Formats: sequence, C-alpha cells, structure tokens
Amino acid sequence: MWRFTLWGVVFALAMSPTSQCLLVLLFTGVAAPVAGFLFRRVSGGWDSIGKGPLAIDQDLPLPGYLRSPEATVDPAIQAAEVRQMLEAKASRLRRRGAPPIDVEAEATRLLEPKQAPSVGERQRQQLRTEVRQLVVSRNERRLRQGREPLDVEAETDRQLADFIGSS
Repeated sequence: MWRFTLWGVVFALAMSPTSQCLLVLLFTGVAAPVAGFLFRRVSGGWDSIGKGPLAIDQDLPLPGYLRSPEATVDPAIQAAEVRQMLEAKASRLRRRGAPPIDVEAEATRLLEPKQAPSVGERQRQQLRTEVRQLVVSRNERRLRQGREPLDVEAETDRQLADFIGSS
C-alpha cells in the first residue's frame, strides 16, 4: 500500500473497501454537518445564497391578468344596472311578441347573494354523480347482454343507501 504524507498527515493511496466505507461514513456523519453548521453560523453564508447584484430580493407584484378582480362596485349601482339591463331585455321581448319577464322578480333573483354548497354537500353530490355513472355503465353492459335495464335513479338511490346506510 502506498502512503502519501502531506503536512504530517498520512493519506493512503490504495484503500480497502472497508476503509473507503469508513471514510465516507466519517465524512458524511461528521465533516459535512460541521461544515454546514459553520457555514450557517460563522459567515452567514446561507442567507446570502441567491442574493447578489443580479438577484431579485423583493416580491414583485402580480401582473394584472393574474390578480383577482376587486369587488369595489357599489351595490346600489349594481342593482340599478341590473334593472336597466332587465328592462331592456323585457322591451326587446315585447317588441318580438314574446311573453315579457317580471323585471323586479328577476332582479331580486340575480342580486341575491349566492351561497356555495358546503364541503359535505359538494362531496355528496360528487359521490352521487359517480355512483350514477357506474349504474349507467352497468345498464349499458346489461343491454349488451340482452337483459332488462335498471331504473337509473332508483338503483343509484339504492346503492347510496347501501353504501352510506339508510337514515
């Protein structure tokens, strides 16, 4: 085995696999964490990574097309505009001879705040849709086999009751 000495430290030029493994474990277990700790604590170098004269240090504002629209419309102005559009629609319908619409009822329907379904309700709707799709595909398979198709809605309700449990 050849040995090389540099400043009093002996380096083995030809190492056995066991000593190579020991050297790798020693480096990854001791030297790398110590170097990382020193790099972080002593020089503050970790904070300067990615910084420099060409780096962007601040967050840039989002472009206009990515920002959500601002809801600063006065509700009274919005209601007036909705009524104006509905009155124009009603006059067009009258000129065509079609039955007119009730402007006030339609305006209240359009201006009332919409409530999004709750998470549980949305999940129930998705589950019902998925079970219904399975029943429809089962009906198609039954028709190909020459059997009678099932009532889709009744079978969907039955499977949901079996799955969830009747309440």
